[in-house]
Amino acid sequence: MTIVMIGIDLGKNSCSVAALDELGAVVLRRRMRPTSIVEFASKYAPCIVAMEACCGAHHLGRQLVARGHTVKLMPPEYVRPYVKAQKNDDRDAEAIAEAATRPTMRFVELKSQEQLDIQSLHRVRSRLVGTRTMLINQMRALLLERGITVAQGRHKFEKALDKILMEEALLAPGRLRDLLCEMRDEWSVLDRRVEALDKEFAQLARTDEMARRLTSIPGVGPLNATALVAAVGKAEAFEQARDLGAWLGLVPRQYTTGGKPRLLGISKRGNTYLRTLLIHGARAALPSLARTNTALGAWLRGLQARCHPNTVVVALANKLARIAWVLIRRETLFSLERASTA
Repeated sequence: MTIVMIGIDLGKNSCSVAALDELGAVVLRRRMRPTSIVEFASKYAPCIVAMEACCGAHHLGRQLVARGHTVKLMPPEYVRPYVKAQKNDDRDAEAIAEAATRPTMRFVELKSQEQLDIQSLHRVRSRLVGTRTMLINQMRALLLERGITVAQGRHKFEKALDKILMEEALLAPGRLRDLLCEMRDEWSVLDRRVEALDKEFAQLARTDEMARRLTSIPGVGPLNATALVAAVGKAEAFEQARDLGAWLGLVPRQYTTGGKPRLLGISKRGNTYLRTLLIHGARAALPSLARTNTALGAWLRGLQARCHPNTVVVALANKLARIAWVLIRRETLFSLERASTA
């Protein structure tokens, strides 16, 4: 029995395995615990091991690569069309193996442990920021029920809340005041944790060569740079700069039929977190870049004259992503004069 492809449907407690031969026929099916997969794969000659890009896939993939196998990770949405009727774990494993054999399939680059560590830090920070936002919204609602309205904005609300808690004339003593004091302390703890992570990202951006190059791009700070390093690594999965922008969902969604092209809003595919960071960075860098006497500045001024401001911001975010690809692949620093060629 010659096995050339192994498809693994990962699970927390149970995994399904399907092996294919040279003709694409299923010659082996197994169900096992995740801890047994490496030992199982070690019994066979080096082959291609395919998995969906999900939690644990990168860690398991590095272990399989160390034992001579070739690991291919795929987005789950690309595997779904290959699942036959009566979906189950065995069918999923077979579909993963079959999808990996297609010559036009797109694969996910295997992340290193350092990339996963940085990605984990970003996910924790995102959760803390979301928790802080929910806390602030709840405090706003509690004050609104007492007839106290505060202007929009986190910093404005922070100043107003501190003033309310200091002056009893604005809010009478009682259980609500005590509750708001406790919530204010919780808010301060969240601020300190977010600030500590921001300092860690700044330190990473100074010590990591790739992140340091990315921070030379206008609108790309330590947060954006480290997120790019964690998400794309050396960008070897993208053949050209425009592929990175398309992967991030910063290009128009296409609906073409009967030879009539139709472009809609941005596709919003790929990494939502990274796309959001790039758009915020582009919004901050747009005014200064549009004033420069360069090809990039002239391009932005032309867009501003004929497009909605949000469209200009997204277009600049796409440009920044393409510039980031050039800097990563060519190992160079940003140059405003050459930015229009990205």
